[in-house]
Amino acid sequence: MTASPSAPASPLTPSDNGVSATRWVATGSLLALIVLCLAWELVLAPLRPGGTWLAIKALPLCIPLAGILKNRMYTYRWVSLVIWLYFTEGVVRGWSDKPPSQWLAWAEVALCLVLFTACTLHVRLRQRNAKAAAAAAEASAAAPAP
Repeated sequence: MTASPSAPASPLTPSDNGVSATRWVATGSLLALIVLCLAWELVLAPLRPGGTWLAIKALPLCIPLAGILKNRMYTYRWVSLVIWLYFTEGVVRGWSDKPPSQWLAWAEVALCLVLFTACTLHVRLRQRNAKAAAAAAEASAAAPAP
């Protein structure tokens, strides 16, 4: 019996599962944050009846969506920095607004924290995987040929 030329793909390692999980969490929390910002300012608790121009705060969140969906490392890095602006807005409005806007602000804070954690873990796991792959390649190159 001979081995087939196309061997079955090896199962994902735990770190690959972690990278995939953090990617999905980051994507989901970013989409949820976009929806929350739009719904908050247009329908749920606008500053003025009928919605406000403050809903355009969701627009900058749409820019990194393409990079996150394409799994670009650079996007994960800068999103983890930009998200603090939304966190700050959520904290300020969480302390100063009245319900229901206050509850939406705290939901924004929670989503920001989830997104930040997912982005930083994603970057960390991908860097760890890259280092491990480089070490494995170096070890296989240094191994004597039979």
